[in-house]
This record gives sequence, C-alpha cells and structure tokens, in this order.
Amino acid sequence: MTIQSVEQADHRPPPISAAYACLAMSMGLVGLYVGLSPLLVAAFPVLLLAWMRFGLAAVAMPHWLRAGPQDPPLNRRDHALLFLQSLLGNFLFTLCALHGAWLAGALSAGVVMAGIPACVALLSRVFLKEPLSGRVWMAAACTGVAVALLAWQRQAGAADTAHTAAADGLLSLWGHALLLVAVVCEASYVVIGKKLSTRVSPRRVSAIINLWGLALSTPMGVWLALDFDFGGVRPQAWALLVFYAWAASMVTVWLWMKGLQRVPAQQAGIFTVFLPLSSAAVGVGLLGENWSAAHALALALALLAVWLVTRPGLGRARRTSPPPDEPHARV
Repeated sequence: MTIQSVEQADHRPPPISAAYACLAMSMGLVGLYVGLSPLLVAAFPVLLLAWMRFGLAAVAMPHWLRAGPQDPPLNRRDHALLFLQSLLGNFLFTLCALHGAWLAGALSAGVVMAGIPACVALLSRVFLKEPLSGRVWMAAACTGVAVALLAWQRQAGAADTAHTAAADGLLSLWGHALLLVAVVCEASYVVIGKKLSTRVSPRRVSAIINLWGLALSTPMGVWLALDFDFGGVRPQAWALLVFYAWAASMVTVWLWMKGLQRVPAQQAGIFTVFLPLSSAAVGVGLLGENWSAAHALALALALLAVWLVTRPGLGRARRTSPPPDEPHARV
C-alpha cells in the first residue's frame, strides 16, 4: 500500500460498525493505561511523566504532521481548535482529574466523571446543533450509574485515610470544582474533535495536538528533569512509559478521531464508559482486586447504554454526520 493510499484511507469515513468499534477500542485502551498508571506515577512525577509521554510520541510520528493530498490548508480556526483540543483534553484534563481525585476522593471522582456523556450531549447540542433524543439521555444515565458503581466499589475496597482526611471542608470543595472542570474539558475534547474530523485527518490531528501538549508541558518537565534520578528507574517502568506514550498520544487519539468521522458527538460520548470498565478489568485481572456484583451490574448498564445508541433508529442524529463522499464538509 502506497503512502498516498494510506492518507486517502485515513480521510475516508469508516462503516458505522467500524466507527463504533474505533470509539470503544480507544476508550478501552485509555482505561488500560489509566489502570496501570499507578505503576508509572510511582516511578515518575506526574508533570515529568506527561512531558516524556509527549516527547516520545513526537519522535514516533513526525510523518503524521505532513499534509496529504486531500488535506485542505489549515486556517486560523483550525489551528485554534487544535490548540484548544490539546489544552483542554490533554493538559488541563489530566491536571484537574488527578488533583481533583486526590482532594475529593476516588468515590467523588467517579461520580462526577459520570457526567461526561451528559455534558457531551449538551455541548454537542449547543455548538454542533446535534438533536438530542430520549435514548441518548437514557444511555447517558446508564453510563453515569455504571461509573458511579465502579467508583463506589473501588472506594469500598480500599480504605484510604489520606483521601478521607483530605475530603473535608474547603479541600473537598476545591477538589469537586477541579473534577467539574475536568468533565467540561473532556466533553469539549469530544466536541472539538467532531468539528475537526471533517477537515483534518485523524493522523494529523493526533500529531498536532501532541506537539501542543509537548509545548505546554516542557517548562515544568525540564525543571523536574534537572533533579530527577533517571538511573534509579527500573527497566519495566521504562517499557511501560513507551507503551503509555504511544498508546495515549497516537493510537487512542487516532481511533477516537476515526470514529468521530461517522458518529455524532453525543453518541460518541457514551463510549467513554469503556474507560472505567477497562480500568476496572485491569484492577481485577492484574492488580488483584475482587470481582463483585457491583462490577457485574456496571458492565450490564454499560452494555445497555451502548446498545441504546448503536441500535437502529437514531436516524436523525446520524444524518448530522457528513456523507462519506464529502470528507471536508464543515459540521
């Protein structure tokens, strides 16, 4: 296959079933490395970890930055959207979610994050003019309950006194505020990605927002690197870092943007439920957590949510996506 044919395939919207699979795999992979992230956070400071992630990914995909024959020139609006997608979805979401969860506790973090699908639905209605259906709201509710159950189960299985103490008073309020900001950031990432998906190829979006993430994290990353003992890091942590960098900045973004070429943003938001499900699977399968009735019920609710948005009958919402023969139509 030639480079030109690969670039043309990158612009071509996938069949609807393949688009759903891309969204599910993207969030599932995110949940996988999120579940393994405690192993990385134990080895590297968070901001140093973010800087190295963006740097390693930048080395791996410089050829993704090149405009293909079907790529229209990027205008100021495109550049602004790409910067915002990286700032909100890559940089601020990570900082707000990590610090918010630390201050408010794991249970509160899971419950607040359950609002992502509903927030995506609202933002897609306001900015993309996508019609809202009762089935999408039912799916968002199922997703929220599923995430809340997983958070409750994780909190019940680990009595974290530090988090309990930190969840009092002003610290708790500040933590919940940060979590709400993280929800808006992640929902904005989905909606901005939908607007970009009709003009910029998934590979190019992945490369550009990664470079913005590298630029945003470089000052603090370099400062932390000056005093960090890299020689004390075990080889397993380095291998996990490489996997994390390529999965987080390349594969998951490409899969998500590929799915957004065919799926309205409000429906795509439902697939964020695969993130906590995959993370829970890592906890049960690799980290020794116990499987419970709460896990089973959360899985059932998540599958119900996906069934609600993927079964035939959402024709009005699907018509909001551009037809396959108009890859550069504006949303």
